[in-house]
Amino acid sequence: MRGRSDGVQKKRLITSVCVVAIFLGFLYVYYGSIFGSKSRGASAIEYGSKSLRRLGSSYLSGDEDTDGKQDESSTIFGQEDGEDNNTPKSFPVCDDRHSELIPCLDRNLIYQMRLKLDLSLMEHYERHCPPQERRYNCLIPPPPGYKIPINWPKSRDEVWKANIPHTHLAHEKSDQNWMVVKGEKIVFPGGGTHFHYGADKYIASIAKMLNFSNDKINNEGRLRTVLDVGCGVASFGAYLLSSDVITMSLAPNDVHQNQIQFALERGIPAYLGVLGTKRLPYPSRSFELAHCSRCRIDWLQRDGILLLELDRLLRPGGYFAYSSPEAYAQDEEDLRIWKEMSTLVKRMCWTIASKKNQTVIWQKPLTNDCYMEREPGTLPPLCRSDDDPDKVWGVPMEACITPYSDHDQRVKGSGLAPWPSRLTAPPPRLADFGYSNEMFEKDTEVWQRRVESYWSLLSSKISSNTLRNVMDMKTNMGSFAAALKDKDVWVMNVVPEDGPNTLKLIYDRGLIGTVHDWCQAFSTYPRTFDLLHAWTVFSDIEKKDCSPEDLLIEMDRILRPTGFIIIRDKQPVIDFIKKYLAALHWEAVTTADSSSDSDQDGDDIVFVIQKKLWLTSGSLRDSE
Repeated sequence: MRGRSDGVQKKRLITSVCVVAIFLGFLYVYYGSIFGSKSRGASAIEYGSKSLRRLGSSYLSGDEDTDGKQDESSTIFGQEDGEDNNTPKSFPVCDDRHSELIPCLDRNLIYQMRLKLDLSLMEHYERHCPPQERRYNCLIPPPPGYKIPINWPKSRDEVWKANIPHTHLAHEKSDQNWMVVKGEKIVFPGGGTHFHYGADKYIASIAKMLNFSNDKINNEGRLRTVLDVGCGVASFGAYLLSSDVITMSLAPNDVHQNQIQFALERGIPAYLGVLGTKRLPYPSRSFELAHCSRCRIDWLQRDGILLLELDRLLRPGGYFAYSSPEAYAQDEEDLRIWKEMSTLVKRMCWTIASKKNQTVIWQKPLTNDCYMEREPGTLPPLCRSDDDPDKVWGVPMEACITPYSDHDQRVKGSGLAPWPSRLTAPPPRLADFGYSNEMFEKDTEVWQRRVESYWSLLSSKISSNTLRNVMDMKTNMGSFAAALKDKDVWVMNVVPEDGPNTLKLIYDRGLIGTVHDWCQAFSTYPRTFDLLHAWTVFSDIEKKDCSPEDLLIEMDRILRPTGFIIIRDKQPVIDFIKKYLAALHWEAVTTADSSSDSDQDGDDIVFVIQKKLWLTSGSLRDSE
């Protein structure tokens, strides 16, 4: 009998211990997620934690049996106060080691999901977004010692070291003048792998090689948009800005993984991307110049498919400036590569515009005439007639030449006005969408009034150089960005991947941007934009099977501390977002109706928000 009694007591003891352990585990997950970042090695949130996953996923109403999906008849926005008991009072804080997390370019995710990728094709540098159950639904903390970024234009030449605490590029590229560590700052002398003595001198030499007017790279406004592939810390693009030339500086999150982060911290337009297997997220005929300075790309692979991607992106008569040993070296391997590249570009109908020392500049033809005169069966072939060269979101590259439209063939070029006239001149490709010149002009006027109203609402919070990196999260014809022409800012225009593909109109206006799906994370580092403009973005999200809470967390990730958000949407959307302000460490600046700045969308509400600067206890301790 005694043995049985002891066994019962033992079972009771084990049961009690288990209950206590479960309860303590719950407390740890809940409170530890908030305070756990005090220890740099402690994980503040785990991938599969159901209790934390609910905070940022599609669980807003309903239970787990819905598998994260909402009933199609349910409405997220427009619930009465008190209906939604799941609104969190606080969001978990990610562990400090995730302070630079880019969810769709996370190599740890690739390893954990055991994705089978071809490294030789750079697939591991392309976008691979986490499924719902693997998302980090937590707020990303700034690094220890984080400071408000230095304002433009001073930021072009120096940033705070604490904001991007990575100095390996300064040591690795010390002989090339990429960057230099000086006390609390990192300084950028303007050098590059092939322009040690400064990007400004290198740019001037390219203009001279091309016999441009007055040796100016903008060629009297005819050269406006540039793609810099393998851009380093984007000094090439930085020094083009003073010539009224805007550059999409592109680089992957590779061994030099913080190069794009440095570019954006400096206030230079940049995007994380790679020439791999998918088309770059830009429409055809977007750039007057493509540039590669020692970018370490094998242009001959897969029948020249990467060079053909540049060909798709270049405008009629566009240039490809290539600075690399193959252009001048005399060893056997470089000579072989040069010979094969020369043969390939000749079949593509490119011609050498200029060649000097280490740099060769090829030019794309103005018309289809050369393509039509090639021998039958010549490779690369012309793309199929049913191929849409402007469809880019997740579309594989093809090793074919994109011929010009009938319009481009007829006018023997793009038909664009020189900058800055092209910003307000109706783009030739308006007709592709059935838009009239009057519709374009009306859109430009409406957004001019709206932006003036926005700046009036922000006037008590900003000065002339407070804002630099701006994102228009849902653009149509780029008129929001056009209205900012006289401000010292640049705008990343984002066109929804499931809407009219008007991105080519944005590029035809001399602006830049990309395609994106806001059900996923954007290809940028945390803390990279000063202002986010969200025009009916949340109303669009409601129509999709994805979470507005996830979008709020993503907006917080990419917004700089003390940065601003302008929400322009329906009243129920504004009411929904207001519930989350405290949890996100955001504060309301002002609210206004839209009647004063527009004669359309009169029921929209304008809601201006500012993100607070907050640091974890661990970050504060580490920065002392």
